[in-house]
Amino acid sequence: MSVERLRVYHNPDLTAPALILGFTGWMDGGDISTGLVDYLRVHLGAVPFASIDPEPFYLYYIPGSMELASVFRPRVKIREGLIEEFELPSNTFCADPEHNLILFSGKEPNMRWQCFGDCIFQLCERFDVKQILFVGSVAGLTPHSREPRFTGSVSHASLREKLERMGIHTNRYDGPASFVTYLTMRASKADIEMLVLVAEVPAYLQGYNPRCVETAVRCVSSLLELHMTCDDLRTMSDEFEKRVGELVSQQPELAKRVLQLEEIYDNEVFDTELSDLKNWLHQRGIRLD
Repeated sequence: MSVERLRVYHNPDLTAPALILGFTGWMDGGDISTGLVDYLRVHLGAVPFASIDPEPFYLYYIPGSMELASVFRPRVKIREGLIEEFELPSNTFCADPEHNLILFSGKEPNMRWQCFGDCIFQLCERFDVKQILFVGSVAGLTPHSREPRFTGSVSHASLREKLERMGIHTNRYDGPASFVTYLTMRASKADIEMLVLVAEVPAYLQGYNPRCVETAVRCVSSLLELHMTCDDLRTMSDEFEKRVGELVSQQPELAKRVLQLEEIYDNEVFDTELSDLKNWLHQRGIRLD
């Protein structure tokens, strides 16, 4: 089945390229994962060359409330009684031959992880991919006025040294797995190096976070020697921080908590058991899990 679901339209001129994965879903808070890939695709001029058929991998309906069911359904736009857009999930590979890079942007599959993974690793085999990189995020106790900190996991123990050189702590986690974790396990068996970097983004903010996306782009640019300046993202980040700061200042209790977060961050406290702050956020409907 996976051979039929992977569709390669043409063969770009690539030599053992790196593959950067971006997924909507579990680890895309602040749009870090998809925002990173979209930014690279536009600024590097990457061109689509392959895709994965979405049909067998997603649920379009789940019993329950309309609010819950709406999360799974395709999006549609109707104007004056006519359907203008009908959006099914898309999973697209783009190539940047100049930087020897493949960019993937897609939706984490609801079903048939093995088959979806087969599609990715068949493409890796076809183009002799030796390195896979994923950058994602989790909601955490990070202030909006600071760059997010990364933790990492790897497919091979030898890659831990690379994380150490980047000043990135390794992950310690026990809980529900993401599709990316499944891919990392398979990468080790396929003898492909895979790095997973997870940024801790402000739990009290929703939607696209340019500061976090900028940090992710700079991190990947350094890792892959892309030499990107990201001046446009820096401008957006400064404006974003100013706007959020103004809104926070209008809520004294939140402003007080943000000051606490800044102190914790600046003192490089990595304790994730800050129950007082977590409880305060939970009481306001902001969860970190």
